[in-house]
Amino acid sequence: MSDQGVRKEHTHREIMIILGGLMTGLLLAALDQTIVSTALKNIVEDFNGLNHYTWVVTAYLLTSTASTPLYGKISDLYGRRIVFQFAIVTFLIGSFLAGASTSMTQLIAFRGLQGLGAGGLMALTFVIIGDIVPPRERGRYQGYFGAVWGLSSVAGPLLGGFFSDSGQILGVTGWRWIFYINLPFGIASLIITSAVLHIPKIKREHSIDYLGAVLMVAAVTSLLFAVSVFGPEDGWQDQHTLISGGAGLLLVAIFLACESRAKEPIIPLALFKNHTFSLTSGLGAVIGAGMFGAIVMIPLYMQVVKGYGATEAGLKLIPLMLGIVSTSIFSGKAISKTGKYKRFPILGTAIMSLGILAMASLEADSPYWQLAIFAVTVGVGLGLSMQTIVIALQNAVDFKDMGIATSSNTFFRSLGSVFGTALFGSILTNRLSHYIEAGFKDLSAKNPGALAGFDANQLAGISNNTSGISKLPPAIQTTIIDSFVNSFHVVFLVAAPVTLIGFFLALFLREAPLRTNEDYRAAREESAGEALG
Repeated sequence: MSDQGVRKEHTHREIMIILGGLMTGLLLAALDQTIVSTALKNIVEDFNGLNHYTWVVTAYLLTSTASTPLYGKISDLYGRRIVFQFAIVTFLIGSFLAGASTSMTQLIAFRGLQGLGAGGLMALTFVIIGDIVPPRERGRYQGYFGAVWGLSSVAGPLLGGFFSDSGQILGVTGWRWIFYINLPFGIASLIITSAVLHIPKIKREHSIDYLGAVLMVAAVTSLLFAVSVFGPEDGWQDQHTLISGGAGLLLVAIFLACESRAKEPIIPLALFKNHTFSLTSGLGAVIGAGMFGAIVMIPLYMQVVKGYGATEAGLKLIPLMLGIVSTSIFSGKAISKTGKYKRFPILGTAIMSLGILAMASLEADSPYWQLAIFAVTVGVGLGLSMQTIVIALQNAVDFKDMGIATSSNTFFRSLGSVFGTALFGSILTNRLSHYIEAGFKDLSAKNPGALAGFDANQLAGISNNTSGISKLPPAIQTTIIDSFVNSFHVVFLVAAPVTLIGFFLALFLREAPLRTNEDYRAAREESAGEALG
């Protein structure tokens, strides 16, 4: 089949075959956003790095975020399939090296390489679906992608927990298999995409905005260091924090100035004149922050506070998955049937905010059924929101802008995930130190005998390694567990208003009629004519 020109609409069977290849690649990228969540506790205990544990997630999100807008344009130049497969290979190299890491620094660096490949898998999946399916029909297919995210949100933590709890497998430390397991699946994805991912290519000549990409990465990295490293460790008024934060803001200003003059900017600022693009960018950022706040923090709560093993923590996240999967499929089919989509992000962000707020009521002795109800509530909210905003966006932009608009939306969702994970991790470690100090002062005043013969130096490593908590005397254990509980309360109380911002944004979303097959064919042919002319 020729890669050039415009062909007839794909049949449902053809779309489902292509969907299989895309979902395999997306599952890899989505799994590795979540698979480390239950294994993090064991990983950081091996490397003594609890104070930087969120960077194992953040490094992955940062590079996938920064590369996402580039993939849309590069795939316009070289074709969707070859660029999609390049992303898979990059992801697999990063996976192998991450599994072979011997220090926290190496692990974070190789997770960044993984993320570089994952950015392409996540961005191009939705670009390709946008290429071949009209908006009115897209809901029935994108519901499956919502199900992939839902599956990964629990299968990831469950697999991570299983490998982490396994000690050694074939002579290799268990948690390293969370990276090595990607290799056979990645190879299978390469084979599937080679066989089925044959879609028409409308060649557009582009110049790649590499300067914009470098400035964006530098700006985001500087701001991340300010909010997640220097601020919590050195103080918010320390010179390192101020310099890093100031440099980040300056780089943002330079980035915007360069983007406004660039021939083909990495993120075209003109897109922000589109009301739907601006709103869905904000919604994506909020949803990303809420999703990763839940996926990273809930397993840590279950393992540290409740004492669950990593595998058990993964299993107990199943309600979150059920919420995401069921409502993703439901909302997708409802949109295709009715053509109405605005109600779903409004309901979704409201429900997600309530679920996260309810998490702040969890105590050390809270029963699991209570956590399960809160988790399924968050999942329902995510499932109603995630794919709906992509449908709204793709329906509102010109066909020629489909790739960059979709990848930009993925970029903003990932950006929300990056800063959400970093912010919530910083709050947790900051508040933990505060509550431990206050808790021991209170314990000393109320029960001085509880500290008799206790070496306070044992507490020094708690902020980096939680494995020693179970070996402490009961009264001291209780004090530390209560400190974790109080810290998690603060995290969820901060996260709920963040996701509530999404509710107010969704209220202003304009509901335009979803384009049908006829509308979509005309737009595609017009776009092809412009490109070939």
